[in-house]
Amino acid sequence: MDKEKFIISAFANSINGDDGAVINNHCYSKDLFCENVHFKRNWMSLEQIGAKAMLVNISDAIVMNSIPKYALLGLSLPKNLSLQDIKKIQQGLMQEANNFKVQIIGGDTIADDKINISITIISIINQNQKAIYRKGLKKDDLLAFSGKLGDSLKGLKILQRGSKLHSAHRFIRPKLRQDFFYDIAKKINASMDISDGLKKDLSRLLTVNRLNIKFLKKLSFFELNSAEEYEILFAFNKKHKAYIENMAKKHRIKINIFAKTKIGRYIYHGKEHHF
Repeated sequence: MDKEKFIISAFANSINGDDGAVINNHCYSKDLFCENVHFKRNWMSLEQIGAKAMLVNISDAIVMNSIPKYALLGLSLPKNLSLQDIKKIQQGLMQEANNFKVQIIGGDTIADDKINISITIISIINQNQKAIYRKGLKKDDLLAFSGKLGDSLKGLKILQRGSKLHSAHRFIRPKLRQDFFYDIAKKINASMDISDGLKKDLSRLLTVNRLNIKFLKKLSFFELNSAEEYEILFAFNKKHKAYIENMAKKHRIKINIFAKTKIGRYIYHGKEHHF
């Protein structure tokens, strides 16, 4: 058991263990965004750091088929940040909060030697629909992901070489697919966002459902291993394929149907992304 699973197991219950915790018609989710873990300060502007911290948290709400409404904010910030620096982080947070009509309703701040941002999102399950969980896969379901995978890892390698990325690069500002996903949600059996790479996140989805897959197409190293993508991994019955493809065309989003579930056990070969 890796340390992440060990920690989660200590708090195991019927609510915990997904992208968000669903209680009645509300979904509660939290992610950390930490300096020298998720970003280095010379890679991104302070506004971009604040904006991405908000986006990666909103992503969890979307894949649970819930509408983000409120946020609680935890900040640890270096004492040597100026008021102008802090304002830039605030601007990034507020920009994306406003874009998704999320109201920041409280939180806490402390001094630290690094920038660490913790956000709790409180969202409401889509009206007249149900939450979508990681658990829910069925045998012979089709598995797909939205958009294109690989650019985030390529961007990371560029940053590690000391170069800069364009402000629109997905490593700097992930592109969320909320309108498309809300349109197809009623046809989806299971979903999650791709934050640790398709290969690792796929293992989480298959393990919790005790299923394996047959790949329908060959995926590249970058498609399988690129983290920080925040595209959506989702599964559906093949009878809904035409509907989902039509919705993708409507929203001008590429979808990649890459596998089919089957009986068996999926074995993940790779390093743990957390610790």
